[in-house]
Amino acid sequence: MKLYKDHGIDVKPMPITAGESISIEYKGLLAKSGADKVFLHTGYGSGSWDNVKDIQMREKNGNWKTELYVDNDQRLNICFHDSACNWDNNCGKNWSFIVHNGGHY
Repeated sequence: MKLYKDHGIDVKPMPITAGESISIEYKGLLAKSGADKVFLHTGYGSGSWDNVKDIQMREKNGNWKTELYVDNDQRLNICFHDSACNWDNNCGKNWSFIVHNGGHY
């Protein structure tokens, strides 16, 4: 399932389930601008983020990819930055995903 195709990101699988890994592919503004490095900036929760971390992504053919182990069932929030501190945060909205706890819904 392609998500946010117009914004250059793809997250698989969907829906996101706590205790599983997801792959994140980024082809957005930073990639199009020729960034030498791209980092996934991620955290959990609504409002302020908890468990914030940066993960350096791998580049292949102009696309940046990484995997993330989802270890929390709170809302997952992501955005991206490069090594020059330029950010792609979805026009200030970030990207935010509901995380399922693995039960039936």
